[in-house]
Amino acid sequence: MAESIRRMDYFVVSVANKRGEGARLLQALAAEGVNLLAFTGFPSGSGKAQLDFVPENAATFRAAAERLKLKARAPKTVFLVQGDDRPGAIGAVLKRLADAKISVTAVDAASAGNGRYSAMLWVKPKDVDQAAAALGAS
Repeated sequence: MAESIRRMDYFVVSVANKRGEGARLLQALAAEGVNLLAFTGFPSGSGKAQLDFVPENAATFRAAAERLKLKARAPKTVFLVQGDDRPGAIGAVLKRLADAKISVTAVDAASAGNGRYSAMLWVKPKDVDQAAAALGAS
C-alpha cells in the first residue's frame, strides 16, 4: 500500500515546563472529546515547553481549547504520513520533496507496529502548497 499523506492543521500551545503538564492537557482534551492523530512536545526555553497538537477535527479542538482556556496559536500546517513500514519508506517521501526543491524544516517518524509507520513533517509556510502537490497530499 502506498503512503497516505494528509495536510493537517496543528495547534501550538506554550506551557510551563513542569512535570505532568502535558498529561494534564492531554487528559483534559480527551475529556472534551478531542481525538489527536499526533502530538509532540519539547522544551522551548525560559522554563516553557511547546506542545503541538494535531487533532482529527480542528473545529472540535478549537472549541475544546476555548472551553479549557488554552492559548492555542493560529493553526499551522503539518503533513501526516502513514504507510506500510519498509526499508527506506520515509526516505522515499523526503526524496519527493527534495526533487521538488523543497526543504524540510523538521520530521518525526516512527514505526507504528504491525508493519506500519507514521511520520509528521513540516516545511516552511511559503512551501506548503508546493509540498502538498509534490506529496499528493489530501
